Amino acid sequence: MSAEQVSSLCEQLMKAVTVIMDPASTQRYRLEALKFCEEFKEKCPICVPCGLKLAEKTQTAIVRHFGLQILEHVVKFRWNNMPRLEKVYLKNNVMGLISSGTQSILEEESHIKDVLSRIVVEMIKREWPQHWPDMLKELDTLSKQGETQTELVMFILLRLAEDVVTFQTLPTQRRRDIQQTLTQNMEKIFSFLLTTLQQNVNKYRRMKTDLAQEPKAQANCRVGIAALNTLAGYIDWVALSHITADNCKLLEMLCLLLNEPELQIGAAECLLIAVSRKGKLEDRKPLMVLFGDVAMHYILSAAQTADGEGLVEKHYVFLKRLCQVLCALGSQLCALLGSDSDVETPANFGKYLDSFLAFTTHPSQFLRSSTQITWGALFRHEVLSRDPLLLAMIPKYLRASMTNLVKVGFPSKTDSPSCEYSRFDFDSDEDFNAFFNSFRAQQGEVMRMACRLDPQTGFQMAGEWLKYQLTAPVDTGPMNSKTGEGLCSIFSPSFVQWDAMTFFSESVISQMFRILDKDEIPVNDGIDLLQLVLNFETKDPLILSCVLTNVSALFPFVTYRPEYLPQVLSKLFASVTFEVIEESKFVVSVQAPRTRAVKNVRRHACSSIIKMCRDYPQLVLPNFEMLYNHVKQLLSNELLLTQMEKCALMEALVLISNQFKDYERQKVFLEELMAPVAGLWLSPEMQRVLSDPEAFISYVGADNKIADPVLEDPSGLNRSRISFCVYTILGVVKRARWPAATEEAKAGGFLVGYMPSGSPIYRNPCTEQVLKLLDNLLALIRTHNNLYMPEMVARLGETFAKALDMLEVEKNAILGLPQPLLELYDSPVYKTVLERMQGFFCTLYDNCFHILGNAGPSMQQDFYTVEGLATQLLSSAFINLNNIPDYRLRPMLRVFVKPLVLSCPSEYYETLVCPMLGPLVTYLHARLSQKWQVINQRSMLCEDEAADDNPESQEMLEEQLVRLLTREVMDLITVCCVSKKGVEHNTTAAVDGDDDEAMATEVTPPASAELTELGKCLMKQEDVCTALLITAYTSLSWKDTLSCQRTTTQLCWPLLKQVLPGNLLPDAVSWFFTSVLKGLQTHGQHDGCMAALVHLAFQIYEALRPRYAELKAVMEQIPDIQRDSLEQFDSKLLNPTLQKVADKRRKDHFKRLITGCIGKPLGEQFRKEVHIRNLPSLFKKVKPSLETDVLENEDGEGLTALFEP
Repeated sequence: MSAEQVSSLCEQLMKAVTVIMDPASTQRYRLEALKFCEEFKEKCPICVPCGLKLAEKTQTAIVRHFGLQILEHVVKFRWNNMPRLEKVYLKNNVMGLISSGTQSILEEESHIKDVLSRIVVEMIKREWPQHWPDMLKELDTLSKQGETQTELVMFILLRLAEDVVTFQTLPTQRRRDIQQTLTQNMEKIFSFLLTTLQQNVNKYRRMKTDLAQEPKAQANCRVGIAALNTLAGYIDWVALSHITADNCKLLEMLCLLLNEPELQIGAAECLLIAVSRKGKLEDRKPLMVLFGDVAMHYILSAAQTADGEGLVEKHYVFLKRLCQVLCALGSQLCALLGSDSDVETPANFGKYLDSFLAFTTHPSQFLRSSTQITWGALFRHEVLSRDPLLLAMIPKYLRASMTNLVKVGFPSKTDSPSCEYSRFDFDSDEDFNAFFNSFRAQQGEVMRMACRLDPQTGFQMAGEWLKYQLTAPVDTGPMNSKTGEGLCSIFSPSFVQWDAMTFFSESVISQMFRILDKDEIPVNDGIDLLQLVLNFETKDPLILSCVLTNVSALFPFVTYRPEYLPQVLSKLFASVTFEVIEESKFVVSVQAPRTRAVKNVRRHACSSIIKMCRDYPQLVLPNFEMLYNHVKQLLSNELLLTQMEKCALMEALVLISNQFKDYERQKVFLEELMAPVAGLWLSPEMQRVLSDPEAFISYVGADNKIADPVLEDPSGLNRSRISFCVYTILGVVKRARWPAATEEAKAGGFLVGYMPSGSPIYRNPCTEQVLKLLDNLLALIRTHNNLYMPEMVARLGETFAKALDMLEVEKNAILGLPQPLLELYDSPVYKTVLERMQGFFCTLYDNCFHILGNAGPSMQQDFYTVEGLATQLLSSAFINLNNIPDYRLRPMLRVFVKPLVLSCPSEYYETLVCPMLGPLVTYLHARLSQKWQVINQRSMLCEDEAADDNPESQEMLEEQLVRLLTREVMDLITVCCVSKKGVEHNTTAAVDGDDDEAMATEVTPPASAELTELGKCLMKQEDVCTALLITAYTSLSWKDTLSCQRTTTQLCWPLLKQVLPGNLLPDAVSWFFTSVLKGLQTHGQHDGCMAALVHLAFQIYEALRPRYAELKAVMEQIPDIQRDSLEQFDSKLLNPTLQKVADKRRKDHFKRLITGCIGKPLGEQFRKEVHIRNLPSLFKKVKPSLETDVLENEDGEGLTALFEP
């Protein structure tokens, strides 16, 4: 190899690199250059001399970087095959580059420093300590040459810690060797880092004021920053003793540096990591030094200086770090201070609280929110919560909360000092809104904790604020609401104050009733406040909504003075019919639809009445007649209330009627209440409409073409009649109940007998009424399902072609898109008739299934014994499923099938549940398999081949819906079949449940996952059993990680275990096992799924391999499987005389065998493997452990040898 060869190659490479980096190059030219460079790195035998030549400091930075990249590539991929001398030559040259081959610290490019330190770390990972014992000494010597070299040494030490400890990117043995050697030398390393930091900081401080020395000072400052960054990489994991050595010298230095503008952020980072350390409490005690006078002084003065300089990003970032340091200090204090510990409350605790409060009252909403968790921990703490200093802080904290609850600080506005800070922290108003809502909820929690310690103060403050708000003039601000002139919008100054005050009083008052004894409650004050609120009149819907919440919050006082109940009811009823424009009550012609704010007030009033009747029925019972008359009066005018409002009021009446505790009386009342509904629902016309899809479309007006889609809606009244009936049936089924106490139920005539098991059988007073209406309800469901038939969709009028589509709101919720802010209350005033029609179909569908879902728990055996119920349900709810879209199928499974099955008594499993679930599961499996096939094919097709008529957002929506439907189906099967003791079932599947949910890495199915009675019954029926098993195991390779993990851990094994005693066909066994391996191929890249699937595969193989040799044949097809290792595993498994190896070791062995089919993330699939060889062991081998080697010795000689004298 001659120098000319090297030179000419280097020239070619330089040209190629220039082409790659030149923005003017054509793509073809650039690709050729790239290919040339890559081939050179892979194949050229003279990479090292070329790399060194290109890295010389006379070259340009781009060329030098490429030269160093070549050297890095050589170390990573060729090191194992290089002769020893060549390794030494390369190592010496690289160390030479650090010593004299780079520009000075202030001139050198950061990417050059980075790649140079990477090369050294790659060599260390391969050779230290065994073959390069003097490495640390060499770095020490280099650092003595000057700032340039010291900075590079810092980069090397940091990179090494990151690779070995933080990211663990090397084989276990090498990692252990290096980490243990680092730990052994940690005292030296730490003192080196500290000395470097101290010397450079001292020089920097001496020289920074002298302009002539400016560059020198900057160089020292750079090294100081590098030393702090490196320390941050070590403080996280080294023994705490190094951090607290020498009377906490390190912590002291870090506190001093908080007042050094160039170094303060790095120092705060290190301090934060140190103070956040977990570990033995004993080792953490020295950290309390930070509560001492000196440390506190430095921390607080740094905070004051940073805050005093106005809003500069750098200072603001530093303030955030300091705030985190104070939070972490609070957590350490809470952990170390306990009834059994010798740590005392620090003398500076008061000072600490004052400074912490300063962060809670800072204009930045983000800083305010950062303090909340720590306040909560302090208020909850067994010792500190009794400390007079903390108790004296409560009124100040609550006072601060009164300000912090006011929703100001939107980044787009300028109406508060917070806005400026929000522009740093939030991208948009929506972003800020989401943050503020969770911040407010968190504050509510902490305020409630504070009020546990001091309930009176909170109540007093709430009372003052409420009185102030009731007398303050209304300020609507610059934005006028669309609801009407002079009314508030959600941004109006008055409304944000009302809103905050309402949240405050709600949190505080509820807590007071929990904490104080009955005789301590300030009843007179409470009633005075209630009267003020009841007498307050406003025409502003947003403020009225707040007023209603205050009425609800103060309502518990009425339990002490029942004579105020009629006043409360009058206030609520007046709000049920609230309108901004009075006349519209009497005008039947088409009027301006109500805004969201007005609808909210009315809905709010209805739900307050329901809540009152639910929580205080005994209190309301004496006023039942008054309530009933109120409601009758409102119902008499068909146009006064919406259907939902009518039904809410009827629900309230039903709740109170439960207090009659008299079956006959309640039955008569319900009959009277439902008479109008029964009359309408059972009329011949309605019967015709409900049972014929064409008649139905025409009756609700979906076949019309409408000229003015906003104002014209001739069939609105017809739709509202159907809605009214369905809402009412649902309200009654949901709310009518027998008394909870058996004795009362017996006395009231609700008890009709006992089950064989001895549990009582009750009858519901609404049963007779509801069952009368059931046939038509099922007819409506059948008709609704049939609307999706293509010939019916074709009959929809032009205006209503999309009437059966999803609502925009639903789409946004599924795609996780935020709602635009103002729309929440103001804008979509005018809904088009199409939107109203969509809303009608959607609500109707959901509510019909809610009725069926509630019928089981409500009417129990009376419902389950309806003649031919299974057949009736199959011919209505489950008809025409092929045409029903996923977004309609989901609610059906969740709100109807699941509750129906779960509340079904075991006597009806065979007559009702099995005939229904068998065909349903079979159908759902076929449907989902087909949908997943389409999705998989779509992802395999190239972008350009995909059809244009299906835009990406639509595809995303469809795919997300298939995911959600999959989860719903798997959840339904799991709930039916498996009982998990001690684990609550999540009944509502999260709509926007992220796929990236944090998943545990070690997953073992709960030991108690057994089949339920229903599960066993289903598994006895051959067709249902097959459907369940096939669905469970096929779903493992559908691309939804959440569903896969749940199914693997909860469902698959219990189902399979049930059929193990029988004779399974060998093909079936192979199929189950293969399905799990396919699941691993799809989901192996997700740790949680991978662990669960490996465990399941291991369970199946261990349980079935002795009976089925076919499983070994499946194993042999796994790519890159080691046959001899498989033979060894098999022979141990099949030889019952052998002592079993520990479970974990068997499982690890099995996991190694199947590695070939565990899927990798896309980023790793085509990555070139880096192989780092193990070096001779540093530590002596321990004697073989008794468990394995001695016991595995078959003839038992090992055992006798143990006992020989």
